[in-house]
Amino acid sequence: MSDCVCGSGSTYEKCCQPYLEKNIPAPTAEALMRSRYTAYTKADMRYIEDTHHLSTRQQLDMAATEKWARSAEWFKLEVLSVKNGQPGEEKGVVEFKAYYRLDGKDCVLHEVSDFVSSNGRWYYVDGRLPDVKQYIRDGAKTGRNDPCPCGSGKKYKKCCGAN
Repeated sequence: MSDCVCGSGSTYEKCCQPYLEKNIPAPTAEALMRSRYTAYTKADMRYIEDTHHLSTRQQLDMAATEKWARSAEWFKLEVLSVKNGQPGEEKGVVEFKAYYRLDGKDCVLHEVSDFVSSNGRWYYVDGRLPDVKQYIRDGAKTGRNDPCPCGSGKKYKKCCGAN
């Protein structure tokens, strides 16, 4: 028995296997998201298609999705937040990061995914990029020709700004 690739801390047999191999519905939106990640690592396109909501399923390019899933080397899933998506609820939102390598380049898929429950089954509806939070500087910006704030006595551009 090995740990499930979804990062839940449980074994595959107790975690995602019942959903992928025994057609048991995932009980929560997070469990469905984790099992879909596991399906991508196995290039199980049947599961990906079956758990995609009918309202957006026609947008899914199965051939391209399978090619991407098979080409990627999957490393880790990190669940960042979960909003709703529990048994008895109708909607859920899961924000996650999926780490993988594609064509020798390390990549991260950072997505906020929407899920709906219908007749006791959770379905993936769609995903979007997370909101970008604007950084607001507290103090004045150090200019290139200003003294370096580290106290070296050099100009910023010749010291810490040279990096």
